[in-house]
Amino acid sequence: MCSSTPHEPVPFIANLRQEMPLRRKLELLRRNIWIKISMHQTCCGHPGEPGC
Repeated sequence: MCSSTPHEPVPFIANLRQEMPLRRKLELLRRNIWIKISMHQTCCGHPGEPGC
């Protein structure tokens, strides 16, 4: 389950700050957003990844 901590009010933004190649970051972002949209959920099931 995705949740935010008091120090990170917007986990979507914080997850984009991870150290990884930009291409991989964008792939994860696209995949995770698509999962959330297609499944009508608020979480993609991959907490900590970009887009979740």
